[in-house]
Amino acid sequence: MQASVGDRLLVHGRVVGQHDRTAEVIEVLGDNGSPPYRVRFEDGHETLMSPGPDTVVRHFSAAEE
Repeated sequence: MQASVGDRLLVHGRVVGQHDRTAEVIEVLGDNGSPPYRVRFEDGHETLMSPGPDTVVRHFSAAEE
């Protein structure tokens, strides 16, 4: 998995009824864009994250601004 600051991580719910969550990558702590990442969720919660197979990277592009 490769991500950059500004990318979004889409974390799929693991159980029935659990909603997907989106987090913004605010710091990349691994080499060459690899995990772990410091992320901020929509509710403002920040955490250190090493995403698993239930996570998808949505790359940020300047055209999306």
